[in-house]
Amino acid sequence: MPTLDSFINYYYLEPLQAHEGYNVVNTVTYAIIAIAAVYLLYRYLKTKIAFDRSFVCGVLSFVLLGSTVRVITDAIGSGVFKPVTPLHALVLNSHVYDYSLLTASPGIYLVTAGLLFVSMAILYRMKHMEWLWIVGVVLWLPHFLLLLPFMQYAVYAVPVILLAAVPAAIAYLYFRDSVLTGIVAAHALDGAATFFVIDVFSKISGIQYFEQHVLASGIGTISGTYFTFYLVKIVVSFAAAYFVMKEDMDAGDKRYIALVLMIMGFAPGIRDMLRMMVGA
Repeated sequence: MPTLDSFINYYYLEPLQAHEGYNVVNTVTYAIIAIAAVYLLYRYLKTKIAFDRSFVCGVLSFVLLGSTVRVITDAIGSGVFKPVTPLHALVLNSHVYDYSLLTASPGIYLVTAGLLFVSMAILYRMKHMEWLWIVGVVLWLPHFLLLLPFMQYAVYAVPVILLAAVPAAIAYLYFRDSVLTGIVAAHALDGAATFFVIDVFSKISGIQYFEQHVLASGIGTISGTYFTFYLVKIVVSFAAAYFVMKEDMDAGDKRYIALVLMIMGFAPGIRDMLRMMVGA
């Protein structure tokens, strides 16, 4: 009979320390926590903040921040990140971005959420919540600039973006709504990045990548190609967007649900594409 300590080590800590990705147990656990957090945040924020397009853009800017910080950790861990400038040397010597509970999944989500909530609280007091996206971009830009010198494979982002852009364009023609289109764009990007990085880029670059998430890995393994995962993501995201559109609920509530769905696609999709661009 395993002890609680051994259970936690085996299913949660060891996969994190060994960079092994997710398993069924920690995936279900994180999903339950995420669903509970999404619901509780909705109940709390609904009476205080308008779930408008400005808010959606603001939150997504922090998703961009979190994914970029995660790639800096990937680049440091793989040895791609070099002290090419004094600033890069300072980052390396600080060990702030080293692979740890705070900079790897799921810790990076908690850190990013913490920065988001602090920013929201300050802007709420200032009565300028519309500045949220500016704060997110200001925090993100220095991290992106840190990665720029290492983007030797940036050209390979083009086919990923094109693969994501086609279903996104079709979604906009159908839904005529940028937020609903964002659901399809987010998951098309995630699917496209997963397919291209594992099935195509790995062969071109010689850098081996593997899918860390249980469901995606299962689809890719069973079908023999992650292009199947890309197609599944498009179909499911279209269905989700259609469901949100048809549901009889407040427009703000629809945007909140759409935002949650976008985060689920953009967070891993941006990370995978940026990671490929630097070859980490």
